Order: sequence, then structure tokens, then C-alpha cells
Amino acid sequence: MPTPYEPQTLTEAIRYYSDELTCINLLASIRWADGQVCCSACGEIGNTIWLANQKRWKCRGCKKQFSIKVGTIFEDSPIGLDKWMVAVWMLANCRNGVSSYEIMRNIGVSQKCTWHMLHRIRKAMADLTAEKLGSNGPVECDETFVGGKVKNMHRSRRVVGMNYSAGNGKAIVMGMLERGGRVRARVIANRKVHNMESLLTAHVRPGSHLITDEHTSYPFIAANNEYAHEIINHVEGYVRDHVHTNSIENFWSCLKRGLNGTYVSVEPYHLDRYVDEQVFRFNLRKEHTDAQRFKAVLKDVVGRRLTYAELTGRLAPAA
Repeated sequence: MPTPYEPQTLTEAIRYYSDELTCINLLASIRWADGQVCCSACGEIGNTIWLANQKRWKCRGCKKQFSIKVGTIFEDSPIGLDKWMVAVWMLANCRNGVSSYEIMRNIGVSQKCTWHMLHRIRKAMADLTAEKLGSNGPVECDETFVGGKVKNMHRSRRVVGMNYSAGNGKAIVMGMLERGGRVRARVIANRKVHNMESLLTAHVRPGSHLITDEHTSYPFIAANNEYAHEIINHVEGYVRDHVHTNSIENFWSCLKRGLNGTYVSVEPYHLDRYVDEQVFRFNLRKEHTDAQRFKAVLKDVVGRRLTYAELTGRLAPAA
């Protein structure tokens, strides 16, 4: 049986996914790998008919119609799937990210729409796996600061009542990287033990070999969770045999090239999504082709809808 055609470059992808039915078939094959279509209204499986003219399904049970977009990041979007596929391909494979203005010029929709599209795609990129780091090697842990200093911030931009003492007003991102493996990173409020410990224990298995810098919170965390802890003091040097945090520093370099060079100005409220984007590409940097990274995003589009009201803070996220 011949292998199904799969585009390998952006040019091939634009041509191939210009047909809406091709996009629908791709998403359906990923969403319902066994071929049994599930009704988005009543949840009944395998009791649907395909309406060719409407390019959607109809459930024989509840009589309701639904498209492939329902229940995904594409839901309620008037933008065609051919344009969505281009945006997904570019964000999944542009190493330093891609701005909403760049997508706007390429697919011909407004910047406001493309900004919302990219945030929806970033939500699909978020790593929600429960597997912890530390089973295959040492785990490097470090933090970085993102943003400008408070003294350079205009008075009108300062949020009343916000504590700007932590990190001189900059956002703090904490990351954990298993050597030769995956990275996890999240924004934290400050570098106090209770904030750092909850994140570290959630992503690193107890008893793992932990390598950190000289920050005072790490010895307390390692002692409480029985990690084999080694410290590299950056005042004395950056490498001592196998003890260093250069791998996680490499990830910070990739993250900041995107934030400073491509996105230029990122609000702290949205920073976690930009971190998720870079984590996705970093974790799939070696053994995946552009087409595989593209499909890795599409397999997680279900159940991650992000409305514009929720994105802009006008509506609290669903529980």
C-alpha cells in the first residue's frame, strides 16, 4: 500500500493544504484515528453521516450538525483551514518564533486576528504530560529574568499595588532541563522556596540528580525532597567536571532571541504562552522534521479552545 503524501516544506504545505477537504481529512484522521467519528453534541460514536455539500457531519442520534473545528482551537473561527495550516506550520518551525505581523502579510487577514490565532496555537503547544524529569540523567535547574527594569518604566505603565521588588520588576521564568532530554519552564511570582519548590517537585522525580547555581532556595528544596544536589558557584566558575547549568542557559538564549528579536514586547500576563511555544520547539528540535512538528501541534488542538475574551482578560478561563 503506498505511503500517503506528506508535505515536507512550507511551499509544499501551502500547495497541499490549499484544499479545504484535504485539511478536514487530515484533522479527522488525527482526531479520530480509528475512523469512528464522535458527535460533539451528544458524544455518540460512529453514528454520523458526512454531508458533502456542507463539509460537516450530522449525528443520526441527536440530529445536530458539527464541523471538524468544533471542540478545537479553530472553533468559531471564520478563517479558512488553509490559512490556519500555514500559521501552524510557521509557528511550529520558525526557530525564533514568528510575529503576528508576519503571518498577517502572508495569509492576508488582520493583525488582531493573527495575534489571536497564534495564541490559540501556543495553547495547543503547551506540554501537559505528567511524566517527570530525572529518569535518564541529571536535571539542571535555573531561573531567568524577562522584561525591563522598573526605573525605566513609565509611571502610567506601572500597575497599582503590584510588588516590583522581586527581580527589579522583571518577570521570572524558572526552568528544568534533563540533559539529553526535555525541558519544562514556567513563570513564577518570585524566587522564594514555596514557589520554586512546588514547581520543581511537580516536574522532577524525587531522588533525581539535581544541578543548580548558588541560589539559596535550592539547598532547602533538595533537602526536603531528597534530591542528589550539586551546586556550581558562578563566582568561582561556570563548569566543574559534569557540574554546570550550560544546557538550561542555552534554552534561555533561545527563549530570549525570540522574545527580544521577534516579539520585542511581551506582557507578563501572556509570557507563559510564549514560554510554552519555545519549550515545544526545543523539545522537538532533534528527532523531528518540520512535518512532524506540524502534526505534533495538530494532535493537541482538541479541548484547548481559547476565546478572545479569555485571552485579553475580559473573561476568566474555564475551570
